[in-house]
Amino acid sequence: MKAVSETILVVNAGSSSIKFQLFSVAGRGDLERRLKGQIEGVGVKPHLIARGIKGETVIDETWPPSEVDSVPKALDKVVSFLRAEIGQLPTAIGHRVVHGGPHYSEPTLVDDAVLKRLDAFSPLAPLHQPNNLAPIRAVRARQPQMLQVACFDTAFHRGHPEVADRYALPEALYAEGVRRYGFHGLSYEYIADRLPEVAPRIARGRVVVAHLGSGASMCAISGGKSVESTLGFTALDGLPMGTRPGQLDPGVVLYLMSEKGMSPKEIEHFLYNDCGLKGLSGISNDIRELLKSADPQAKRTLDYFVHRIALSAGMLAAAMGGIDGFVFTAGIGENARAIREAVVKRLNWLGIELDPDANAKGSPLISRKESRVACYVIPTDEELMIARHTLRVLRAQGTKQLVEKHA
Repeated sequence: MKAVSETILVVNAGSSSIKFQLFSVAGRGDLERRLKGQIEGVGVKPHLIARGIKGETVIDETWPPSEVDSVPKALDKVVSFLRAEIGQLPTAIGHRVVHGGPHYSEPTLVDDAVLKRLDAFSPLAPLHQPNNLAPIRAVRARQPQMLQVACFDTAFHRGHPEVADRYALPEALYAEGVRRYGFHGLSYEYIADRLPEVAPRIARGRVVVAHLGSGASMCAISGGKSVESTLGFTALDGLPMGTRPGQLDPGVVLYLMSEKGMSPKEIEHFLYNDCGLKGLSGISNDIRELLKSADPQAKRTLDYFVHRIALSAGMLAAAMGGIDGFVFTAGIGENARAIREAVVKRLNWLGIELDPDANAKGSPLISRKESRVACYVIPTDEELMIARHTLRVLRAQGTKQLVEKHA
């Protein structure tokens, strides 16, 4: 790949993997995706693979576990590969950060103070936040001059009316930040941006979006803005997910403590790792395996998943005073046609009529022409959203420096 003047690296880090994409910046500020890859199996069987814009393999390499035994070392491998591939370091790095807490409602340039504040939200997203921050720390230690931007999954929901953000708890706790934040905001923001092009007749209307993946949630978007979400203070609320239970009576937690003798840490691990589709089925957290299984428990789990989606759709429609459109997105929403069919069947009362042929083909519009409420399947692109935000901060930073120079 030839060197380009400006590039944006997008990083989404997990506990044992880093997904990344590289975008080049054209003269008019347009973003072009150049590379997409991941390094996985960190500390076990490190494997880096990346593909170019035509799907061609650019690198496919493995290392001994001891050579890549941490996320920072994995990031070193990614950056070294990119430097060799494009002849330079990225101009800026955009990071997905799950929780922005009450302080951050916009993409934010990261410094040590910001990093410390974000680290304080780790207990609210223990599966994600520490892993999201690890590569930011690694870059600051090795390349402190590198511009890094944190893009938050909570930011899109920050404009909610106050009544949607509160719990029925004393004011002091709300002031401390115990409130409903909502997540998957980068995905919802991308869908809201795509609606005018893909579905102009509902773009400014009342739309329920179902982000269905290993992590799952739903969002009510009215006039392009989030007004309500199924997720709240942490990523445990709302819909059942791959390994998380979703909506749960707080009394269950008290029961686990008092009757089962579980410590807070044990309960945290249990709720984040052993529940959801995995816990309910006793088979798998992968919806594909459950759809293939003839086990009655698999069917029960799928029925429960669909049931909770249908209940949440009614709640979100009520939050907007009606519904004009419904959108499926993310891994399950984009690919599991049987789940889409089952959900729409439960939502006939809202005015959604499924077109079975369009659903089977995975067409963008899967509702009948005469359906009062339109139903779409729109692939999400959180990475592009992060790249756009990072470029905006990069441009703002450049303008700031220019103003300071002239001053």
